[in-house]
Amino acid sequence: MRRKITVVGAGRVGETTAHVLAKRALGDVVLVDVVPSLAHGKALDLMELGPLDGSDVRVAGSTGYEESRYSDVVVVTSGLPRKPGESREDLLKKNIAIVRSVVEQVMHWSPGAFLLMVTNPIDTMAWVAKAVTGWPRERVFGMAGILDTSRLRAFLAMELGCSVRDVTALVLGGHGDEMVPLVRCAAAGGIPVEELLPPERLEAAVARTRGAGGEIVKMLGFSAYFSPAGAIADMVQAVLKDEKRVVPCSAYLQGEYGARDVYLGVPVLLGAGGVERIFQVSLTGTEKQMLSRSIQLCRESIEEARALMGVAV
Repeated sequence: MRRKITVVGAGRVGETTAHVLAKRALGDVVLVDVVPSLAHGKALDLMELGPLDGSDVRVAGSTGYEESRYSDVVVVTSGLPRKPGESREDLLKKNIAIVRSVVEQVMHWSPGAFLLMVTNPIDTMAWVAKAVTGWPRERVFGMAGILDTSRLRAFLAMELGCSVRDVTALVLGGHGDEMVPLVRCAAAGGIPVEELLPPERLEAAVARTRGAGGEIVKMLGFSAYFSPAGAIADMVQAVLKDEKRVVPCSAYLQGEYGARDVYLGVPVLLGAGGVERIFQVSLTGTEKQMLSRSIQLCRESIEEARALMGVAV
């Protein structure tokens, strides 16, 4: 039997994610959206693309969740979009109710699924999903870090004029302006980028990474969707193919990095067991300060969510 992946939300991120997943033939895809006929139409379009993409997977659209029954992975992209000048945290109050409703449906129809949260603010929404489900942290995680790292790799490759395939990097922390790019861990062809670029160009790449999402919103009037879809597909693939990828994602911390009961972007081992391991990286004093600030901002957002949900401390 084929694996099943449900993508909740048929907006730009959701539809593009469904396309990438179908093209990679990772499993049958169910696209869910409350807007009548929206998911159905996009699913039909993707089915008609199948012969051209060489993909035989089934893509179905639905306004409800019965079609998603017994999904292996559920990707949650639903929520109100980010508008120009609006931060991810501004979306908190608007999206908690949406995410809570979605997650309750997932619990009913796919009680054994992995939950991959994409709705912003990602770290807080992942916490909301875990609070609602009560599922172990291995099964509930957020996309974030792998996208932020991809953006840093892209900007470093642009600065160096080299292939993105030869650039490695790591970004920790919350999915926002408080993220912590570890420049000293970045390399091109195994050579530390600190030896290849002057400090001001490195700082420019870091600054652009922190503001990458807002830069695209300012240009387009809505959020990015190609790169998030690719990041989501990589994570789904790592789980379904048990790839044991070492990637940064938003994971629930229980003492790691001095944080507890928060979701934060950290390097993990992602495989058939979901978040199978959390790696603790040795940090410099400055990096610890930046990460501490990121943890504090995530904690504040989560505490606000806790209050809005009436979850006991």
